[in-house]
Amino acid sequence: MNFPLFIARRYFLTRKLRNVINIISLISVVGVAVGTMALVVVLSVFNGFEGLIKSTYNAFDPDIKITPSTGKVFVPSGDERFQKVEQLAGVDVFSRVLEENALIRYDDKQHIGRIKGVEDNFKTLSGVDSMITQGRYVLEENNRDFAVVGRGVHYFLSISLNFMEPLNIYVPERKQAATYNPSEAFSRKYIFPMGVFSTQPEYDKQYVIVPIEFARQLLDYDKEVTAIEVKVKDGYQSAEVEERIQEILGEEFEVKNRYEQHEVFYKVMQSEKWYIFLILTFIVIVASFNIIGSLTMLIIDKKSDILILRSLGASLKTIRRIFFLEGWMISFIGAMAGLVMGFFICWLQETFGLIPLGQAGSFMVDHYPVDVQWPDILGVLATVLFIGFVAAYYPVRYITRKYIMADLRENV
Repeated sequence: MNFPLFIARRYFLTRKLRNVINIISLISVVGVAVGTMALVVVLSVFNGFEGLIKSTYNAFDPDIKITPSTGKVFVPSGDERFQKVEQLAGVDVFSRVLEENALIRYDDKQHIGRIKGVEDNFKTLSGVDSMITQGRYVLEENNRDFAVVGRGVHYFLSISLNFMEPLNIYVPERKQAATYNPSEAFSRKYIFPMGVFSTQPEYDKQYVIVPIEFARQLLDYDKEVTAIEVKVKDGYQSAEVEERIQEILGEEFEVKNRYEQHEVFYKVMQSEKWYIFLILTFIVIVASFNIIGSLTMLIIDKKSDILILRSLGASLKTIRRIFFLEGWMISFIGAMAGLVMGFFICWLQETFGLIPLGQAGSFMVDHYPVDVQWPDILGVLATVLFIGFVAAYYPVRYITRKYIMADLRENV
């Protein structure tokens, strides 16, 4: 058995509970354990929220989105580059869309939203037909156009799916010269709502999905689109397909994956997560100060043992390793206990939903989501053990040099 580890373990296990040094060590273990547990739980909750939000965005956003680098619209028809993109090996669905802000009026209520003109294959790309909460996902039937509205739009306008009252959609006349007559400044078309979809609140409160030809007529466009949305085939990496599309289209177009479409939002979420990680790490550092006090008192209390070990031939390096392992043992036990408690709390929350998230029905989920990820766990463990290493290293190096070496000189 490793001699320094054997002595350190004896020191850690054989002290009496009434001993002040043992009490301080126990407090150190508890402090490190609580800090580690808090890190595991908080990071897992952040992961849960991040996964929940990503799933709601992914339900509506395409794998890859192509937009013009300058301007609002472009014409893909007749451009050989887009034909190559559509025939690319990794492209599963290639869908043209036309979006624009609009004033949406229903009966005596009005709401500023966004119309999204889509092709028939849009439901295959997004799966929006599986998000219908009322009515049906139908955009064309019997040569008539229909709309599918977000749940937020449905709520704000109190829309009924009884075909008694249509949605009136207003957009500014694109080619109209300045006029003092408001009726001439806007283009208007009406369409009946057929269904209501629900995905992410940001989308639910603004989007109205309509056929792309309806949107073109409303906006006075011929073959223009605002974006092309692409679904990547299973077995292909989005990053590789994105890079290939960018090579084909050149700098005239921006090609973005799901992360890049909401890059700022995801960066803010990651920043918040690591800010919280740093704050809780400082708590673990404060808790580790007890390790310094515990080791300092232990070294002073065991001066006679140190003299005996020195007389038996133990080197100063060996003696320092004994107390260093003692301090690191406190951190290790606290870290392991904290990880176990953190896992247990996350399991309870995931299984039973002990802590609710606001009032029932107010959020997408009724309790705090958790997602324990191994990279976070390894990061927490490495951080706590590193803090324990530093906390043990200082008193062992300083106290042994200041006190023990002085006593050894006196006994020579």
